Amino acid sequence: MTVNEREIKNDLYEAVNGEWLKTAKIPDDKPATGGFNDLVDEIDKQLMDDLDAYAEGKEKSDDSRFNEMVKLYRLAKKFDFRKKVGPRPLKRMLTSIEELKSYDEYQGQWRNWIMAGMPSPVVFDIDADMKNATVYALFASAPSLILPDKSYYEDDKKEQHDQLLKLWSSMVTTLMDKLGYDKDEAAKHIENAKKFDALLAPNVKSAEEAADYSKMYNPQTVEELAGSTDQLDLADVIKRLVKTTPEKVIVTEPEYFKALNGILTDHFELFKSWALINVIRANASYLDDEMREINGRYSRALSGSKKPINQRKFAYYLARDVFSQVMGDYYGKKYFGPQAKEDVHHMVEQMIKVYKGRLANNDWLSKATRDKAILKLDKLGIQVGYPDKIPALYDQIKIDEGESLIANLNQANIVANREMFSRWNKPVDRMRWEMSAATVNAYYHPFKNIIVFPAAILQAPFYSLKQSSSENYGGIGAVIAHEISHAFDNNGALFDELGNLNNWWTEEDSAHFKQLAQKMIKEFDGIEFAGQKVNGKLTVSENIADAGGLSCALEAAKQEDDFDAKKFFINWATIWRMKATKQYEQLLLSIDVHAPQKLRANVQVENLDDFYSVFNIQPNDLMFKAPEDRVNIW
Repeated sequence: MTVNEREIKNDLYEAVNGEWLKTAKIPDDKPATGGFNDLVDEIDKQLMDDLDAYAEGKEKSDDSRFNEMVKLYRLAKKFDFRKKVGPRPLKRMLTSIEELKSYDEYQGQWRNWIMAGMPSPVVFDIDADMKNATVYALFASAPSLILPDKSYYEDDKKEQHDQLLKLWSSMVTTLMDKLGYDKDEAAKHIENAKKFDALLAPNVKSAEEAADYSKMYNPQTVEELAGSTDQLDLADVIKRLVKTTPEKVIVTEPEYFKALNGILTDHFELFKSWALINVIRANASYLDDEMREINGRYSRALSGSKKPINQRKFAYYLARDVFSQVMGDYYGKKYFGPQAKEDVHHMVEQMIKVYKGRLANNDWLSKATRDKAILKLDKLGIQVGYPDKIPALYDQIKIDEGESLIANLNQANIVANREMFSRWNKPVDRMRWEMSAATVNAYYHPFKNIIVFPAAILQAPFYSLKQSSSENYGGIGAVIAHEISHAFDNNGALFDELGNLNNWWTEEDSAHFKQLAQKMIKEFDGIEFAGQKVNGKLTVSENIADAGGLSCALEAAKQEDDFDAKKFFINWATIWRMKATKQYEQLLLSIDVHAPQKLRANVQVENLDDFYSVFNIQPNDLMFKAPEDRVNIW
């Protein structure tokens, strides 16, 4: 790739990606295209071709779990069959809601509804206990809103709020018409659902508030939690979910539970309509293709996608999502293999060594905090490529091709939720993956102190044997170090080497770290993008991880014999290339904890001295940042 180095002085991202941006086309069924998205498209195509071969009997598998996934794929492709059957499978579910007369009647069904993934005014989940990370705990939180985030309900977004709710109402009206509801009845349900949503909105967390993990841990006894409302018996449903009364439930949104009684009291009809429409929205796409198109209108308007995905891709996504680890295992073993797994595992270990060296030479941490940080790195779990074993859950999901798609998906939900709640109070399986190996992504889990790099991200431009070591470090090296950095961002730094929420910092170190984090907030906050502004607080932990990741990857790259700083920085800018609809960019600014891709590429390099020397960046260049304004944490 030829890059005009003079242009880099003013805009690294544009200099590297400008030509690509001119010609790149956003697919009609997606809101964006670019680095991550292009890899997803390639993997989707490959796996759809493979699934077709199995579905048509051209290929055979000895893996019974894989064969169940193929059955679901085949069933999901039968659009003509579903059109003939009509809305009966969904109507049965809707009738059970319409017949409810009171919260008492809902209470009798509540556990079964939760197990089937149906609406609930309280969302229950199982994850590692944040203060005893070796054991699974029960979490309780609030349900989702109609609009993407609480901030959409505030006065400064009134125009957007009204416009989106109007669009949502129009879509639901059309869905209900197709399901045989008369206009007045549908209008009443829609108004009720919006009223119930408006009761939820002021009391749930915004994306910015939810980004602060330290505020998630609010343990309550079951009795205390049950005291949140006299309209429903929380203690009873909890006992039926985990087969006993736990000592505590971790409440992630205490303000919501303080408001819960007021939300529910005298609002049963509102709740019932909200539940009814949620069930329609969750299942309408599994009827015929017309219903699928209608049911996607709101989300497409939010993201700016022009068309729904095609029928084949719809069937593939459904099968892949229900059997995520099965698909990941297949993809990882077929397209990644043990050799690459070993190679990347070694690269991760190298990055950890670099990080350790940096911590050992850190000039602002005290020895006590530094030693604990190094211990945390020593205990860091590494997962690369694909997991060694698939959870037994997938042995229990059986697909009946003689049944409706909705019935099969309900059954799969029940199996998955039964398995999830059965984990309560059992030892945490630290090596259990929460992402399919066929996913183009990576993550750090603070409650488990593990980093995970699925096979799908481990390819060009992130990583390739055909790329130089500097390009690989500017790509996957920076991603690896980014995930390691999450162990020491403003959230990860609150958890110890075992994943426990446990302050291991001295007061002085903690205060200094907060000052540095504040500088990172300030560096991004208010930058104009897509006609709006970046929220520095929402994106701070990802920005800290980007900064640490890029800086550590650069140090590792320098240790290689073929080090080339230009190639390192150019590939860093390449991996963030993205062309997106304006709607999607604006949506991400409201809800995404990551800064916009272009800013991730440009702002972070401005903090590194090597960037200035290698491209001869001078004070009159647009990429220049005064030394005192550069932010370096790790």
